[in-house]
Amino acid sequence: MKSIHRLCRGSAVAKFSGRLLNFSAVILTRMNAHGTQTRGSLIVIEGCDRSGKTTQCSLLQENLTSSGYSVKLMKFPDRTTVIGQMINDYLACKQDVDDHAVHLLFSANRWERVSMMLKLLEQGTSLIVDRYAYSGVCYTAAKRGFDMSWCKQPDIGLPRPDTIVYLTLSSEAAAKRGNYGEERYEQTDFQKKVADNFAALTEDSWKVIDADKSIENLQAELLDICKETIKRSSDQPLYKLWTDGTY
Repeated sequence: MKSIHRLCRGSAVAKFSGRLLNFSAVILTRMNAHGTQTRGSLIVIEGCDRSGKTTQCSLLQENLTSSGYSVKLMKFPDRTTVIGQMINDYLACKQDVDDHAVHLLFSANRWERVSMMLKLLEQGTSLIVDRYAYSGVCYTAAKRGFDMSWCKQPDIGLPRPDTIVYLTLSSEAAAKRGNYGEERYEQTDFQKKVADNFAALTEDSWKVIDADKSIENLQAELLDICKETIKRSSDQPLYKLWTDGTY
């Protein structure tokens, strides 16, 4: 038996065994004390434009999946829906919409995905979400005549994230990144107002991370946060946003 073990050491069989053990450990994190599957985690990545959210979210999905986690990436606004297409035309400056109406469109775009989100979470799939209701509040509240209290109202009751990661990046640094300025809100003065709103909205439970670092180093930091969140929240109730209710 020892001779067989020596032959396998460093071989493809040994490497496969290591991956199998890693996968088994991940499966165990999704099982409670009674041996039944527990829910997935809702992880939201927030930040101003060009802070690296989309790149990091895609990498998180790829890296967590390769480690054996059941993960789905979601982006808001979801531009694949009818409402999402209207929002896309607005952001691309193809049409103008009243600020009150467009805020409600962004919220409706999130609500139309709630049933799918709840089903996936119940099945044990964790969601990595690129922007959520917090962006909706901070961007609209940066406009004249709006306050964050009004902006929160349409999103009350959405699934509350288990973890919110806020990527900070100065508007000057963001402006140096590729394709900056292509969409309606990518203006330096406006982005500064959005950043101020995020600072006011941030709570102690948020993970605030400086995004002005290498893609690899930022990804390693986010991976640790996601894995800890999935382990911690698997047997906890899923709460509703900005209320004490649960699903």
